[in-house]
Amino acid sequence: MFAFLFSAGLLAQESELAALSSWVAIDAPTGHEHLAIEQIQSEYTGWDRDSYGNLFKVIGRGEPRRVVACALDSYSYAVSQITDAGYLRLHRIGSGSSHPLWDQAHEGQQLRILTRSGPVVGVTAVANGHFAAQHRNETAIITQNDLWLDVGAESATEVADMGIALLDPALRHFPAWSYTNELAGPRTGARVGCAALLAAAEAGINGATGSTKYLISVQQVFGWIGLGAGVSRDANPDEIIVLGVGSTDFDNAVVDGLGTRVDIVLTGNGIAAIRLITPAVTDADALMERMSLPSANQVLDALVAAINPDAQRPAWLAAPQQTAVLNNEASRWGRSDNSDRLQEIEALLDNVAEKSAVPGHEGPIKNAIFNAMPEWAKEIAQTDEMGNMWVEVGPAGQATVFLAHMDEVGYEIESIDRNGVVNLTRLGGVVETAWEGQPAVLQLDPFINNESQPEAPSLRGVFNTRSAPEFKQPGAVTAWFGMNRRQLEAAGVRVGMGVTGYKEGHRMGAFRYSSRSLDDRVGTTSLLFALRQLEPDALQNKVVFTWTVREEGGLRGAAAMAQRLGSRTRRAYSIDTFVSSDTPLESSHFAFVPLGTGPVLRSIENASMATPYEFDRNRGIAEAAGIDAQIGLTQGGTDGTTFTIYGAPNAGLSWPGRYSHSPAEIADLRDVAELIDLIQAMAEASQGP
Repeated sequence: MFAFLFSAGLLAQESELAALSSWVAIDAPTGHEHLAIEQIQSEYTGWDRDSYGNLFKVIGRGEPRRVVACALDSYSYAVSQITDAGYLRLHRIGSGSSHPLWDQAHEGQQLRILTRSGPVVGVTAVANGHFAAQHRNETAIITQNDLWLDVGAESATEVADMGIALLDPALRHFPAWSYTNELAGPRTGARVGCAALLAAAEAGINGATGSTKYLISVQQVFGWIGLGAGVSRDANPDEIIVLGVGSTDFDNAVVDGLGTRVDIVLTGNGIAAIRLITPAVTDADALMERMSLPSANQVLDALVAAINPDAQRPAWLAAPQQTAVLNNEASRWGRSDNSDRLQEIEALLDNVAEKSAVPGHEGPIKNAIFNAMPEWAKEIAQTDEMGNMWVEVGPAGQATVFLAHMDEVGYEIESIDRNGVVNLTRLGGVVETAWEGQPAVLQLDPFINNESQPEAPSLRGVFNTRSAPEFKQPGAVTAWFGMNRRQLEAAGVRVGMGVTGYKEGHRMGAFRYSSRSLDDRVGTTSLLFALRQLEPDALQNKVVFTWTVREEGGLRGAAAMAQRLGSRTRRAYSIDTFVSSDTPLESSHFAFVPLGTGPVLRSIENASMATPYEFDRNRGIAEAAGIDAQIGLTQGGTDGTTFTIYGAPNAGLSWPGRYSHSPAEIADLRDVAELIDLIQAMAEASQGP
C-alpha cells in the first residue's frame, strides 16, 4: 500500500511540474503577449481582454473589489537589422533581464523568431570551437550588441521569403523544462505567479463578500504598464494583490508601491498599500531561473489565503500548448531537383543528431547506424572491444579506409559534491560559454560502452551559471539535477557518465540544417548513405567503412583501428567537418569555404595534410564524378591522421560547417548530398600506384 501511495505521489508531482513548466515555455514576449493570451482564451472560458491587451476574469460582484495581477511577458529581443548577407541583428525589448550572463546565454543557441505567420528557428552565431586560438584574447562578456542571428538565409530577400521582418520578437528555443521536484526557464517565478492566478480564478476563489478581478497583465518589463492600465480603468479597486517576479527569498508583505512608474497610477487611484507575493527562486533573472514545487505551492497558498483564508488550494492547470515551429513545412523547401533526397538525409540526421553520445557513450548512435545499413552490410559488420564498428568489402588487397566518428563534444562526471552539485570534465573542445546556464542532460549508461543501445536513459537538469562573472569564460562547469549525492547514486549516477545539453535538429531556410553534434553526425550519416549507394560486387579494391568512438579529445577509437588496419591500408579518408570561416565572427583569411557551394577536399589541418600528389588525385576523382569540390586549409585534427604513421596518406572529405563544437552547428544539405556522392566516387575509384 505504501509503495502504491509513493508511486501515486510521484505521478502527481510530475503532473504538477508538467503543468507549471508549460507556463514557463509559453511564448509571450513583451508587447506580443497576445500570442499567449489568445491561446489562453481559447482554452479557458470567461476571460476577456481590455483595451490595453490585459486578460481578465471577474469572480463575484459588489464590494470590496480586489484586483489580483501577475506579469505574463517574457524577456525577448526584437529584430533590429536584416543584413544583405541574410543575418539578423538583435536588440532587447525594454531593459530586460538584470542577470549579467543573460545575453551570453543566447550566443550559440537556437532562438525562436515569432513571425506573423508563426515561429521559425534560427541560431545565434558563436566563434568556432576549432578557432579558439584566434579568440583567446576575447574576455569580455557577451552583450546584445554581439548577437548575430543566422536563420539559414543567404540574402535579405531569403529572410523576407521566410516571413521574417524587422521588429519581429526572438527568444530562446527549448521545451518546457522540469526535473525531480523543480522547474527551470526564463522568468520562472513570474510565470508560476500567472499559473497560480489562473488556478485560483478557474477554481472560482473569491472573498466572503465582494468581487475579485484576476488580471494577467502585459508589459511588466516597462514598469508594470499593463497593471497600471488595468487599474486606471477599474473604478478604484479596494485592494490589490500582485504576484511578483522571482527573487532569492519568498516574501508576502504589504508594500506602499512597486517602485516603478505604475505607482503614479496606484497613488492616483487612492491605493496606499499593495500585497506583494514574491516567489522564491534560484538564479533569479537567469535564463534557467529555477524554482521548486514546494516554492510554487507556497505562492499559490499565499494567494489563496490573501483572497479567502477558508478556501482550499486549487489544482495547477497547464498553459496552452506552444505553437510548433514552421521550419519543417514542405512548402519551405528551396527549389531543387533533389528535394526528396535532401528530405531523406534530413530524416536520418534527425535520428542521429538528437541523440546524446559523448566519448565512450556512443551506443545509441551505433545502433541507429547499424539498423539503417543495407542487409548485406549488416551481415559483415564488425565491432571491436572499444566500440568501433566497420564494414569491410571488396576484393583482397590494400584497403581504402573511410572514417567518421560517432561521438560528440560534451562532459563527463568528475565528482559529485555531497549537496548534489556535479563537477564536470570537458571532453573535446567544448565552447563552454554555450553550455553554462543551459538545460542539461545526464546520459545514464556505463562509462565503458561498446554495446549498441536503442536509447540511453537520461536525467534532466541544468548547467549552473555564475552570478557575478568577471570574464566571458567560466573557470569550471558544473551541473545540478535536483538531487543530493546520495539520491543521485540511488538513481544510478556514477563518476564517468556523460553529460550534454538538450538539443533538437532543425532545418533552417531552404537548405540549411542545425543541431549540436553535426560534428560528426553529418559524417556518420554521409558515410552510411554512401555505403547504401555502393554495389559491393562492383568494387575494384578493398574498402573499409568505419564508424569510430572517442574521437573528441584524443582520436582513441581511430588509433585502435589504425593499429588493426594500418599496415594494409593504402590511404585513409576522414569524413569530418571542414570548420569554415564563413560566419560573421571569423576572419576570412583562411578556411573560407562558403556553405551551399559544395563539399570540401580538406587539404591541410593541424596534424596532417594531403600531399600534392594525393590532392591532385582526389581533385581529379571529384571532377570526373561531376562534383565541384571546394579546397581549403582549416584548424583541427581528424581520425585519418592516426593512419599516416603507418604510411597511409590521409585526406579529409568534408562539408563546410559553421559554429563548430557549439549547440549552433550548421551544415547545408546540398553540400551533404554531394559529399555522399564524393565518398562513393572515392570508394569506387582505382587505387592507383
